[in-house]
Amino acid sequence: MSAVFIISAPSGSGKSTLVRELLPNDPQLVFSISYTTRAPRGQERPGVSYRYISREEFIARKDRGEFLEWAEVVGNFYGTHESVWIEAREAGKDLLLDIDVQGAQQLKEKIPDAVTIFVLAPSREILEQRLRARSEDSEQVIARRLLAAAEEIRNYHRYDYVVVNDQVTEAVETLRAILRAERVRRQRMEDRIRPILATFGESL
Repeated sequence: MSAVFIISAPSGSGKSTLVRELLPNDPQLVFSISYTTRAPRGQERPGVSYRYISREEFIARKDRGEFLEWAEVVGNFYGTHESVWIEAREAGKDLLLDIDVQGAQQLKEKIPDAVTIFVLAPSREILEQRLRARSEDSEQVIARRLLAAAEEIRNYHRYDYVVVNDQVTEAVETLRAILRAERVRRQRMEDRIRPILATFGESL
């Protein structure tokens, strides 16, 4: 049974770095590439980091009901297309989504057994340092991101797990432990358990 893992965090918390570290060593995991209306930043590549589309096209797709979830964050739209979950299930893979708090709540309503993980920077000061170190945003945008972060953090209690991203290596290992534990939950193991039970016949 395929699992869905949702990772959310305020911008600058380092979740994209954690995801990049996590994916190469986990062939069972497929990353959901979100659609967005914002422009690429830094080393981001179309079709790898995000699928970049116009605001008009995004709204048209949204109105057709193509997104499992969508949200407007700091003036830009982000959304998860329904096809990613269908394709992951058909391939027998687990799906990893990097989405914001609004989107996580929407997706959890549609996929109740999705596992939610919230990533936190160790403090507001460190979060601001990380935002400034990216050298990608104006002072006005940084201020908006910090305000948005304060609002997002209030929702941490809605998540199954919280990971404090102080040291990247340690945070990645924590994420791997969460994935390993969730994958062996009884309800996800039923397809493997039933054939084993069958070998014991009616005596079980």
